[in-house]
Amino acid sequence: MGRFFTCLTRGGKTKDSSGGEAEEEGAVVAASAVVVELFSSQGCKTSPEAELLMSRLGRGDFGLNRPVIVLAYHVDYWDHMGWKDPYGSSQWTVKQKAYVEALKLDTLFTPQVVVQGQAHCLGNEEDAFLSAIGAASPFPAPTLQATFERPSPDTLQVSIKGALRTKVDSNGANVMVALYENGLVTDCPKGENKGRVLSNDFVVRRLEKLCFVKDFSAKKTMSGTVNLPLWDNFNSSKCGIAVFVQNNSYHIFGSQNFELPNDL
Repeated sequence: MGRFFTCLTRGGKTKDSSGGEAEEEGAVVAASAVVVELFSSQGCKTSPEAELLMSRLGRGDFGLNRPVIVLAYHVDYWDHMGWKDPYGSSQWTVKQKAYVEALKLDTLFTPQVVVQGQAHCLGNEEDAFLSAIGAASPFPAPTLQATFERPSPDTLQVSIKGALRTKVDSNGANVMVALYENGLVTDCPKGENKGRVLSNDFVVRRLEKLCFVKDFSAKKTMSGTVNLPLWDNFNSSKCGIAVFVQNNSYHIFGSQNFELPNDL
């Protein structure tokens, strides 16, 4: 019996879909960052190459003319293949399955890159994901402000307020908050990457809905607060917050990145 997932090498195709449903109002403003989501696993032999490319992308090594937010989700369906990914989660597998359905794909695979929730390609195909980023529809950048507090040692409270700068129609959209971590290094003694030292950046550790908005004008102010549970040895200097707006078709049409204070 064949497995329901695959670990792919180069040779896949990019699939693009129609633009988002939101419309800009008012004057032209700075373009929002393009959200690039990687679905990966330390148990997949070809994922480390994609992780390296995403690290470079997030650092700005490709000299793109538009900002990018990278988010890496480690799925858990490789965990039975000899190595359990310490950052793997069924939550990210469910998220990838939603994209598989929305993009009308046949199967889950790693490494997969999804751009703005609308186009996908193999995560280790540099030309393909750079092309998808370049082709992504531009949206105005949100003008959000964020405050961070630690109400308890094991909780990070994130409060967001500001304008989305993009009109949200009657179908509505979710405003999502992702907490990610950089600079993760893992010795891998088992599985397809046995004997390798794996480096991971932009690894999503928490993802929560800030609020749901509908019939929302571009200039209207929204606000919300989420409490994110923290992990042992949390280090705010290695972490960041990404806020993005996603409709029920999983299209993303606005995002903003925040660095966390070093002394949080």
